[in-house]
Amino acid sequence: MDRIEAVSITQILADFDRWDDVLALIMRAFAAMDGVIDPPSSAHLLTADTLRDKARREIGFVALKGDRIVGCVFALEREAELYVGKLAVAPDCQGQGFGRQLMQAAEDLARSRGKAAIELQTRIELTENHAAFARLGFHETERTAHEGYARPTSITMRKTLL
Repeated sequence: MDRIEAVSITQILADFDRWDDVLALIMRAFAAMDGVIDPPSSAHLLTADTLRDKARREIGFVALKGDRIVGCVFALEREAELYVGKLAVAPDCQGQGFGRQLMQAAEDLARSRGKAAIELQTRIELTENHAAFARLGFHETERTAHEGYARPTSITMRKTLL
């Protein structure tokens, strides 16, 4: 029987140099949305350089299984809450709790910074994501439309911490 390798969640520090790996992970994880969500994911606009810039403005975490990056999440500090985005888990590692661990790292960060809540957006079409975030304690607060769309395209979800 194969030994199950543990995953460690690590904050991305200034000397982090594996942006190509993070980009590849996000592209693999978000590929299932292609042809499902409209408009297409902003992940298609990412490059290793834009991810590096994102990490200068936001706090990033990676999930490491050995030396392999199997997940990531970014958190933007706002006045009252932490906004979480680009949560990604490698397709072959989904369903193993890595996304939950990454979200816990973001929640722990929010609590340490005295934030009242964490917030995220998910696409209208991704009903499995809505349910997964609800299981983590999030609830829908609003629906918004991307520029040029008359119908809602995203759902904002929030988890109150205080």
